[in-house]
Amino acid sequence: QVQLVESGGGLVQAGGSLRLSCAASGSIFSPYVMGWYRQAPGKQRELVATITSGSSTNYADSVKGRFTISRDNAKNTVSLQMNSLKPEDTAVYYCTLVKLRNYWGKGTLVTVSS
Repeated sequence: QVQLVESGGGLVQAGGSLRLSCAASGSIFSPYVMGWYRQAPGKQRELVATITSGSSTNYADSVKGRFTISRDNAKNTVSLQMNSLKPEDTAVYYCTLVKLRNYWGKGTLVTVSS
């Protein structure tokens, strides 16, 4: 089993920054993909960014140039640096680890006020 715990959410004004972190524990064997999804009220969960064990990244068009995903393979952690935040970034952000299936954290709320 894999457990994921997110941290770093909160309330920020538009234009501000937040950094999300996620720590994975349990039966983890490389290689695997880690990433972030988000779900806004009344909307479906959507991809934000992913990163492979080799540090190849993929971003949603809506966050390119503003968000940066990174990982520490030795610590089994993944982070999401979010800059120039917009009210439309408001959502619950979920950490995911992909190894044969998706494992999910419980989520952390990010609220961006205008």
